[in-house]
Amino acid sequence: MTQSLPLTGIKVLDFTGVQSGPSCTQMLAWFGADVIKIERPGVGDVTRHQLRDIEDVDALYFTMLNSNKRSLELNTKTPEGKEIMEKLIKEADVLVENFHPGAIDHMGFTWEHIQQLNPRLIFGSIKGFDECSPYVDVKAYENVAQAAGGAASTTGFPDGPPVVSSAALGDSNTGMHLLIGLLAALLQREKTGVGQRVTMSMQDAVLNMCRVKLRDQQRLEKLGYLEEYPQYPNGTFGDAVPRSGNSSGGGQPGNMLKCKGSENDPNAYIYFINQDHNWPNTCDALGRPEWKTDPAFATTEARISHLDDVWEAIEQLAQDKDKHEITDYFDKFGVPCSPVLSMKELAYDASLRASGSIVEVDQPLRGKYLTVGCPMKFSAFTPEIKSAPLLGEHNNEILQALGYSPEQIAEMKKNQVI
Repeated sequence: MTQSLPLTGIKVLDFTGVQSGPSCTQMLAWFGADVIKIERPGVGDVTRHQLRDIEDVDALYFTMLNSNKRSLELNTKTPEGKEIMEKLIKEADVLVENFHPGAIDHMGFTWEHIQQLNPRLIFGSIKGFDECSPYVDVKAYENVAQAAGGAASTTGFPDGPPVVSSAALGDSNTGMHLLIGLLAALLQREKTGVGQRVTMSMQDAVLNMCRVKLRDQQRLEKLGYLEEYPQYPNGTFGDAVPRSGNSSGGGQPGNMLKCKGSENDPNAYIYFINQDHNWPNTCDALGRPEWKTDPAFATTEARISHLDDVWEAIEQLAQDKDKHEITDYFDKFGVPCSPVLSMKELAYDASLRASGSIVEVDQPLRGKYLTVGCPMKFSAFTPEIKSAPLLGEHNNEILQALGYSPEQIAEMKKNQVI
């Protein structure tokens, strides 16, 4: 690859597992960093074995979160393993971990010790909850974080239970938040020459994604109602932001609406936004020009009591049009809507392949598989997505670079240090 990547020359020690940490370090690798994934000898990241689709081959769960990295097996509980780890720390720019609270300290690698070994090192940590939280010792997983961060209580329909999102708000979202923090810390180190610790809690990451709901909580406490929610004007509000189904939550009414084929296809829907400034165009598209001046429909406030009529008119129009046809139709009128795309449709979407948002990667043993590519698009470089490493694939080259001989490495293997 001839392009100069922005993090070329940056060395990262990846002490993470599952999803939140690996999603962060994977993107560091995409940006050019040399990411060494440190794994338990003979076992590795637990996701190598979870949800396998091919027996005795690294699972997609692992391969899609660990591309472009190098793998080093290392038992840090042994004296030799600790010595190797200290050598790696002295040469590294960044160390990232997402163990349970206190685990890395118990290994002997406290923040204070790491600073002594390498004052320039940036130490990134992901935890379920901030150290000030009463839940600090709770083991956090994806849905735990969504429940604790406000997403679950505000997702779902008014007459149903809280619902978690299938999007990884607790895991990959936290990884992306830590990534931002690490990049900021690297920039600051350029000015100060000194590293720092960057901590990111899963609860905080989810809460950050729910900031508009925190906005609504304050509006609710002041007004007693939220006019863009389906409970208004005839329903009742409690003292907390309610679940609002498929309402847009952005001040403009929105909804999921059926299209042709919905009786057989669970994704034969569009999401439609009823914008106030676009209302005349919507009326024209629906063949209801009289609604432009009808007092019951002319303003957003008036339409709130008649939204079911609007949704019904759209679904009637979409009865003989599939979700793509009806989207194209409304687009001609400048009215915003989108088809609900299934994961199968996204996997085979030619435009996503062309943009590099979905890429095909070839890995030893597994062969070809699909994974997400870099979501950001840069004018100066394009990350090349490579295969995830096999367990211990880079043991020899990493240890030899640290000065260990082939004989010493063989002895380490024999003693289960690697």
